[in-house]
Amino acid sequence: MKLKQGSFLWYLYLDKLYCLLSVRNVKALVEYFHLLDVHHKKTLNGQYFHVLFYHFLHHVTDLTRNQITVVFNMLDWNAVGEIGFDQFYMLVCILLAQEAKQFIFRHSRPVFELLDLDGELKIGPDNLHMYNFLFNIKKQQLRDLYYNFDITGDRLLNYKEFKLFAIFSMDKYQESQKAEKEKKKEKALLKKKLSQTNPVYQVPVYQLPALPGAKQLEDDAFLRFATSSPILSEFYSPNP
Repeated sequence: MKLKQGSFLWYLYLDKLYCLLSVRNVKALVEYFHLLDVHHKKTLNGQYFHVLFYHFLHHVTDLTRNQITVVFNMLDWNAVGEIGFDQFYMLVCILLAQEAKQFIFRHSRPVFELLDLDGELKIGPDNLHMYNFLFNIKKQQLRDLYYNFDITGDRLLNYKEFKLFAIFSMDKYQESQKAEKEKKKEKALLKKKLSQTNPVYQVPVYQLPALPGAKQLEDDAFLRFATSSPILSEFYSPNP
């Protein structure tokens, strides 16, 4: 899932550490929410809301029609046909988050409640598989998740097990970021050492020595040109 460049969400800034919008961005998002709230009930509802919601996500993301329908059902988990600003704000933060693992770690409880569609305080593999396009969870990661963190062995994750997964994923993400920084640092040091051991030498430019009598020939040629010119002839005329 990617945001489309130039859309409204493209200009919002999500804090990379806490995965939250600034107060200024929240105010702008509230105004945008009011524009979508055509019935002025502080919720996005009505018979045309599904069409409006589809065109909104189609305009700002590359999600397909089926994926947009899945997102709507996730937000409208109690099937009342409306979405409040809290759900809309959560959706925007998920869309803006460049690293889903960090977002899940910072907001594990709200994410768990979103994925818990049945309200049983447990998440099954089908739930995560259904929304893996939002959180970029691959199939192998999904298998490892239930194999390593399903402590109870019921093929379901309660909140504590899900929180352990969030902490583990965050540690893995930080390790990969640290390794990438170290790799860039080593590459820069190697480049610096190579530039010091193999300096670029400047090739000296040598000037050919003047031929004997060349100065006299140059003066004679200029004198002939000056005497033939109507303007310069009076200044360079030969002495009588």
